[in-house]
Amino acid sequence: QVQLVESGGGLVQAGESLRLSCAASGGIFSILAMGWYRQALGKQRELVAVTSGGSRNYADSVRGRFTIPRDNAKNTLYLQMNSLKPEDTAVYYCAARQRTTTRWDYWGQGTQVTVSS
Repeated sequence: QVQLVESGGGLVQAGESLRLSCAASGGIFSILAMGWYRQALGKQRELVAVTSGGSRNYADSVRGRFTIPRDNAKNTLYLQMNSLKPEDTAVYYCAARQRTTTRWDYWGQGTQVTVSS
């Protein structure tokens, strides 16, 4: 059983930066694919970034501004968000799955990010 806990959200102004953290427990962290999703008001949940093995992938809307560092020794996933825009405002969720599947089986509770202009 894998448990995920997000932290680091808050209120910032456009152009500023935030780093979100996702602490994992109850599983073998290094063999899991990890990702960040977000859900804005009135919109569907969307994939922001994924790290699996040596591969990192980003949504077009965040590429060049966000990165998804991973520290396997600390069982922690990060989302470094730079040059934030008001349209980045959303609840951000950490998720995990087995690398050999497509189903995201484990989810955190979410952390709110609000970007003001």
